[in-house]
Amino acid sequence: MWNTYYQDLVGEYGFKDAFNLTYVTDKTPQGWFDVDYLGIDQGPILLMIANHQSGIIWNVMKKNPYIVAGLKKAGFAGGWLGKVKNEK
Repeated sequence: MWNTYYQDLVGEYGFKDAFNLTYVTDKTPQGWFDVDYLGIDQGPILLMIANHQSGIIWNVMKKNPYIVAGLKKAGFAGGWLGKVKNEK
């Protein structure tokens, strides 16, 4: 995405808010790219960077009994979830 669509995807303030590569018209031959920037999109990016660096988000999530119970009730199993002891 960075190399192929940089001119349309990134602007003065960073990444554009949205894009749709399947919306191809005479006016949008590369697909549609929004002209807006929304700062709310930046929060999750910071969390993803922190999680990539240290694993903090995953580690906190794994300790949350409500998340663990919800995942199990939804039918998820195995991996780290299979190693979590059942807690009340």
